[in-house]
Parts: sequence; structure tokens; C-alpha cells
Amino acid sequence: MVSIALKSFIGLRQITSENKSIVLSKPTTQTYHKIRINASKTSPRVNGRNLKVAVVGGGPAGGAAAETLAKGGIETILIERKLDNCKPCGGAIPLCMVGEFDLPVDIIDRRVTKMKMISPSNVAVDIGRTLKPHEYIGMVRREVLDAYLRDRAATAGATVINGLFLKMDLPKSTGSPYVLHFTDYNAKTGGAGEKKTVEVDAVIGADGANSRVAKNINAGEYEYAIAFQERIKISDDKMQYYENLAEMYVGDDVSPDFYGWVFPKCDHVAVGTGTVTHKGDIKKLQIATRLRARDKIEGGKIIRVEAHPIPEHPRPRRVLDRVALVGDAAGYVTKCSGEGIYFAAKSGRMCAEAIVEGSENGKRMVDESDLRKYLEKWDKTYWPTYKVLDVLQKVFYRSNPAREAFVEMCADEYVQKMTFDSYLYKKVVPGNPLDDLKLAVNTIGSLVRANALRREMEKLSV
Repeated sequence: MVSIALKSFIGLRQITSENKSIVLSKPTTQTYHKIRINASKTSPRVNGRNLKVAVVGGGPAGGAAAETLAKGGIETILIERKLDNCKPCGGAIPLCMVGEFDLPVDIIDRRVTKMKMISPSNVAVDIGRTLKPHEYIGMVRREVLDAYLRDRAATAGATVINGLFLKMDLPKSTGSPYVLHFTDYNAKTGGAGEKKTVEVDAVIGADGANSRVAKNINAGEYEYAIAFQERIKISDDKMQYYENLAEMYVGDDVSPDFYGWVFPKCDHVAVGTGTVTHKGDIKKLQIATRLRARDKIEGGKIIRVEAHPIPEHPRPRRVLDRVALVGDAAGYVTKCSGEGIYFAAKSGRMCAEAIVEGSENGKRMVDESDLRKYLEKWDKTYWPTYKVLDVLQKVFYRSNPAREAFVEMCADEYVQKMTFDSYLYKKVVPGNPLDDLKLAVNTIGSLVRANALRREMEKLSV
């Protein structure tokens, strides 16, 4: 979750409001907002029915996409095999997501207002001091959040299928349908499932890092991390320590290129780590993470073990014809912080909005130009985020001395304010020039000390 929004890097851009035409009625001064919908000039009308779209994958990206499509007049099918999915995910969501996606408070397990960043030498820094009384980081269980978003999509009119997507046949001509092959696991057919096909006009691939939709459109590969997480049930008195506290550990022992975490849930803690460069050592890294937190989770019982790939950068291709990728399938997980839930839901909604607008609420066929509007909007808004966090990971995660410098920087309240502003609201309020200068000086000082420490350690190892 942790990211440092440095003014010297161009971080998250402030999102500008969409252009809206304002129509004033003569008798009053009341203002109405009218949404402009611009379909492709060559898009034919869909006669006798509405546009039909399949969403493959029922996580945050798929659930948000399906709900938006259904509300926008699109005939929507959502295919998800694991309706009780428990992805190995820290489960942290920013405050803006709670409001933006109208999430009820009862699906949020914990409201974290305190965070500790713990260095390789176990120096702990409290990094939640700048949070306002109403601000918090939400902690959710993925099986709860995902089910809620899928149920809301179904309420909006989407058809949710407990099925395993297998492959799809691409259109044989312009405007002809995609044919999706899947195994339908409903109560009538039993465990083996029933092989079925469905024809649709467009497809949204929200089926995660191992996306079969991405393979079907030759979207290309990407580097990925392995996330490993254990859910550990600890005593009530130890849970009190984690009531509103999350911990992050950095160091070569827990991960050579990421961090370990202890995040509180409703009645247990999620303990995990991840790595790109040392996937074969993931269980050793997980043991080290447990050891770093051993005094606080001592006597705990592991109740669930989870592992999953997490993309490290966007795929080379995210749109082809009438198929678009969102969420993990598109590669929307941030470096350094590993955040993906908000970006998954946001990309699913943005892609669906592009289809709704391009099809005039399901009345016209869409084409690649409509889906590319989603990509253009996404990249303009969030691409700088991925670049700045990529730089930060390369600078501060490269060695233990650099990580010590990173934790030292986290003690600065200005750093904390900029970090939490960017995380909680996905935008950065312009900083104070004097504070920016002080931060730059402190950053250089921390890195100089880190390099000096590294050289001394190298002398000892000779």
C-alpha cells in the first residue's frame, strides 16, 4: 500500500471533471447536466435487441464492469468460476473507493488508522499520524467484496453464471459475434458441469493475471510477482493490538523486491509477502515474514493458505477489436505498493462506460475505437502513477541500506501527508515549495547514508 509521492517526480495527476453541456430552462435558474454520448459514425444500429456483452471474471473489475453495463442498457453476462474466491490479497482499499463505489460499511472488516513501516533492522515508524479523524484505510476480505459487487451487478440486471471460461472464437467478419465456450456449473448438472457456448457482441476480460481472454487476443506476456498469504487466527488479546493497525516489513529476508505485511481482518490477520525475482523462495520469505511478526502472532493458527500471481506492468495489448482487458488481466497493479483492488474496479467501470456511451445505451454496435477511448482516458489519468512507483521501487527496494533510508523518510510528516493524500483520494494536492525542497534534501541525505552503510557492510563481508 505504501507509496511516497515526491514532488520531484510527477505523481498522480488531479482528475479533471468531464465536459458536460449545461441546459438552462427559461423559467428557473436550475441547472441540468446532460451527458453527451458519441457513438462511432460507422456503428450500425442493433435491431430488435440490445447490445450483448460478456464479462469474463467476477472480481472487482468484472463486478464493477457488469453493473455499469447492465445499468447502461447492455444485455450483460458475467462468467465466474470461483464464486467464493479468496484471492491472496492484503485487502486494503482507499477511502475514495468506499464513496465512489458506494460500498456499505458492513463489508469493511477494519478501519485502519495506524500503520507501521518496519525496516530490515526492525526500526518501526508510525506512518498514520497525518490522517484526519474521518480518514481510514479499509480492510476487506476479497470473497466478501467480490460477492457484493457481483450481487449488485445481478440486481442491476446482469446474468451471473457460475462457469469456467475455456476459449472464444473470434468473429469471422465485421460485426459478427464472438462465440464463448465455457463450462456451466449449475445445481442441475452436478460437479462435472455442462459445456456451453454463448454469442456476444463484445467481451471484457476481467479474468486475472492468467487471463484466458488475453491469450485469445494474443495480448502478450508480462512479468509477474507471486503473492503468498496465510490467514492466521490469533487470540482476542493479540487481535486488540491489530484492531486498527496494519504492519509492513521490508528487508531481504521477507522479500528482495517487495514487502511483507500483516493486515487485520474481522477475526484474524492476513500475513503475506510477494516477489518477482525469487519466486522459488516464496515459502522461505513467508516464514521470514512470520518470524518478523512472531511476538504479535504467537500461538496463532493458520486457517487458510493462498497464493496467486500478480502482474508487474500492463500488457503490451489491452484492446483488440471488440475485446478489452481490465484489472489484473490488463496488468493494472502498481509497483512498490502492490495496490490493485481500486484500479481493477475503476478500470472495469471505465471500460463499461466507454461501451455504454459508444453504443448509445446498447442501441448501436461498438468497435475498437470505442474501447480505445477507455484506454486513452485510463492512461492519461493513471499512467504517471505506475511510472513514479516503478522509480520508487527501483530506488528504495534495491538493498537493505536503501530500505532503511526508505523507512527513515517515512517518518517525515510531509511525506506521510503526500503519501496518504495520493493513496486515499488518488490525487495529489500541490505541495508546499519549501517543504518540497526540504524533502528533496532529506531524500538525498537518506540515500547518501544508505550508500555509506552499504559500503561498510561490503567491507565487513570481504
